[in-house]
Amino acid sequence: MTIQTLTSEPVPAGLPDVLTLAQLAGEFFAALPGSPPAAPTAPTPPRTTGPVIASGSGSPTLAPAAPPGEAPAAAGVPRGHNAAPGVPQGYAAALPTLAAPSAPSSSSPYYFLDSGNGYPSASGLSVPHSLAAQPFGFPGETALRELLADIDHRPRERAAPANGSGHFYFLDPAADGRPARSAPQAASQPPLDVNRVRHDFPILQERVNGKPLVWFDNAATTHKPQAVIDRLAWFYAHENSNIHRAAHELAARATDAYEAARQKVARFLGAASPDEIVFVRGATEAINLVAKSWGAANIGAGDEIIVSHLEHHANIVPWQQLAAEKGAKIRVIPVDDSGQLLLDEYRKLLGPRTRLVAVTQVSNALGTVTPVHEVVALAHGVGATVLVDGAQAVSHLRVDVRALDADFYVFSGHKVFGPTGIGVVYGKKAILDGMPPWQGGGNMIADVTFERTLYHGAPARFEAGTGNIADAVGLGAAIDYVEQLGLDNIAAYEHALLEYATHGLRAIPGLRLIGTAQHKTSVASFVLQGYKPEEVGDALNREGIAVRSGHHCAQPILRRFGVEATVRPSLAFYNTCEEVDKLVAVVRGLARR
Repeated sequence: MTIQTLTSEPVPAGLPDVLTLAQLAGEFFAALPGSPPAAPTAPTPPRTTGPVIASGSGSPTLAPAAPPGEAPAAAGVPRGHNAAPGVPQGYAAALPTLAAPSAPSSSSPYYFLDSGNGYPSASGLSVPHSLAAQPFGFPGETALRELLADIDHRPRERAAPANGSGHFYFLDPAADGRPARSAPQAASQPPLDVNRVRHDFPILQERVNGKPLVWFDNAATTHKPQAVIDRLAWFYAHENSNIHRAAHELAARATDAYEAARQKVARFLGAASPDEIVFVRGATEAINLVAKSWGAANIGAGDEIIVSHLEHHANIVPWQQLAAEKGAKIRVIPVDDSGQLLLDEYRKLLGPRTRLVAVTQVSNALGTVTPVHEVVALAHGVGATVLVDGAQAVSHLRVDVRALDADFYVFSGHKVFGPTGIGVVYGKKAILDGMPPWQGGGNMIADVTFERTLYHGAPARFEAGTGNIADAVGLGAAIDYVEQLGLDNIAAYEHALLEYATHGLRAIPGLRLIGTAQHKTSVASFVLQGYKPEEVGDALNREGIAVRSGHHCAQPILRRFGVEATVRPSLAFYNTCEEVDKLVAVVRGLARR
């Protein structure tokens, strides 16, 4: 049978109120064969929704619910059989309320979330009914207009999900009430509708200097959908515990949620096993882990480490430190005048002393998408190990580490709409198991005496102490969200928006684009004649437009182009043509002065 979730819709006259329905439902389930006896406390298996129950004082209270989007655990089903409690697979944020409003709020800033979501609604929200693009006359304009027209003609009314519980864009559970299994690139996915997606991101309703926030600093960090915010709140309200080492229920819930997040990351990257996924604080710590563990054990005097001219400082400094300690050499792949790697020059650098190639998949300063498949294949041809920095790639491109054949792949959660303070090292299992731990403490040990210590295998041996449990769970929710939107949808929209922004900026007198490679993600770095980058950034900030101005922790590549800093607008799928128009108008106004 299908149980409909409670919503905040008004109760029609003549029907029982919410409290009566909850009581009847409780009596019904208690009467089922095999049902556990009633208890004064919340039941052990969390429920899909949080019905209102009567407390001992007669005041209504909220019963604990399962994480948004999680199917309820069946009575008598042991943990780990089919779906385990505390393992969210999708989102349906049907949060319960004590009193239903007389009518759904029309001013909620969240897509399909009414005033019962527990968050304040912004007043005066106006959602445009269409996307508009200025006629710049660039080659991709026809494709962009067709894409926007396709979006604009889609029905605006919400199609009610089969089980009545879906409240997030593209995140409705399956009709049987169980969470929908992710189909990251399902052919049936509709085009991305930016105006509707924006309502999943509460911070986009902020005002800066009296103007609506325009967030063009996505290469530095991305904003979080309400699904991620709710998942973090749920963890701390219902699951907060240390993991792996306790026999109580909250430890089991927290462990389930944490390990489910590891499984989601493995699926997201195309890894062979969750055991190939190590949680760290971010891409910087991920690279340092590989340098301090694998590098210390495998790099020696006279060996060579190859990096590219495009690298973030985080993929340069740890290798410099290792080279200085071991007596190794750093060699650099040059780039052409567009900012793309010169593969012929790279081939000349490879040799019998090459031990490691560490290269970014997408440049954070220029947006260049590098030919990582060729880079990896050529490195393996001389027996070298390869680390790919995917921090700027995972939010824009589909990643398959096995197809790529990367030995290591790293990224940060906050670059892919997840929390800060959480990141990932993917490593081939055989390589991880051969690496020594780089930190010691609890969780990574199998046995300790004063004479010797035995370590767990990967990934536990690299996760000493209490990890960032909640933010790992939040990263899992972010991956759910991105996969349901579809990376192909995201890439298509962002590519069109980048072309639109590029041609708008290119028409401004005195503006020089830095990084013009044919294959780019949504970064449009530039300098403006007569202005320092920070002056342009300040002028944009006065209009509520957030960009990054500076060297972007990538000084070598900027100096390759003769500059010390740039203005770096970086786009995401929640940005719009109208926002690009605002940016172009401010910069054009500066140029005219």
